[in-house]
Amino acid sequence: MPSSIGLSPSSPTDELPVNVRRLDAHDAADVGLAADILLSGGLVAVPTETVYGLGADASNADAVRRVFDAKGRPVNHPLIVHVADYEAATRVSGKWTAIAEILGRTFWPGPLSILTEKSPVVPDVVTGSRDTVVVRVPDHPATRELLRLLHEHGSIGLAAPSANKFGAVSPTTARHVIDDSGDSIEAVLDGGPCRVGLESTIVDCRTDAAVVLREGGVTTEEIVWELRQHGLTVGHSADVAGTTDPTNAVAPGMLESHYAPRARVEVFESADKLVEREAALATRGVVHARLESTTDLVEYSRNLYAG
Repeated sequence: MPSSIGLSPSSPTDELPVNVRRLDAHDAADVGLAADILLSGGLVAVPTETVYGLGADASNADAVRRVFDAKGRPVNHPLIVHVADYEAATRVSGKWTAIAEILGRTFWPGPLSILTEKSPVVPDVVTGSRDTVVVRVPDHPATRELLRLLHEHGSIGLAAPSANKFGAVSPTTARHVIDDSGDSIEAVLDGGPCRVGLESTIVDCRTDAAVVLREGGVTTEEIVWELRQHGLTVGHSADVAGTTDPTNAVAPGMLESHYAPRARVEVFESADKLVEREAALATRGVVHARLESTTDLVEYSRNLYAG
């Protein structure tokens, strides 16, 4: 269904603040430099197929604390740990279940995150002092190579929430990152626009009945179908109520207000109502833009986030 949204003008990616270094995700030397910055305690925004992440070495508690400061994020709201491959994911888990194995091997690398019991190797600051951790393998070649380099130096991975201020819309280009968080990071690894363009799906895999905690790039229907092939069940995200208290959120994206745009967003059920509203806005001189309707919900979500 179409909607009318306000947009702000964009600027070329290479117009960066003087304190931010632009690194090319297609250049192996720049990927190596990003790894060096992270291993020295710096923050690097990295591309994934979902959104750009604000990355810190997940093994470095002080660096992870900088992520919370940079985002203005409550320290008890957990972060996702990104790793290079399936085996690295199992190492941050204290109990890797059958459901975690099925979903990890099916959807990784890709836009799915798994909530599992935490291994002692994961610092408490990453998980908001919870006994659980959220982990995923991103589907972006440069970031997976970056993660491989971090693992080689003993890191468990990258603690990387979306690279925006807490509660705001997630960035899907390097320019978005700079506009929102450029004053608090050392570098951005520019991999171009994100292919999926919205968050990963988060699934609680601690028991024999999975629960979808956050909808995202992998649909609930895909998860249900896959688990049914193995005689397993899934709970839907509607079973999980949103909360205003980060203390109660076991995974990112579960707060009642999250990923909120600065622009007002209006959704219309018919083209006639949209045209009528646009005419009224134009009469009042209100700047607005239309996001065209499409039957491809992934494309629609990606365009909404980009807008």
